[in-house]
Amino acid sequence: MSAKPAVKPAAKPTRAAARSKPEPAVTTSASIDAQVAAFLASGGEIQTIPTGTSGQTYGGPRARAAAKKA
Repeated sequence: MSAKPAVKPAAKPTRAAARSKPEPAVTTSASIDAQVAAFLASGGEIQTIPTGTSGQTYGGPRARAAAKKA
C-alpha cells in the first residue's frame, strides 16, 4: 500500500470578501466643479442666501385651530 498524503477539504473563508474603498472625495469635488461650470456657462445664476434663512414655512397646527373654532 502506498502512503498518500492526507488531503484536507478546502477551508471555508472565515471573513467576507474585502470591499473596495470608495473613490476619494477629490473626484467628487472635481465633478461638482464641472457641473457648476456647465450650469454657469448655460446662463444659470447662483443665488446667495443669507445665513439663518430657512426654506421651511411655519404654520400653526390646523387640527387645533379647527377644534378651537368649533
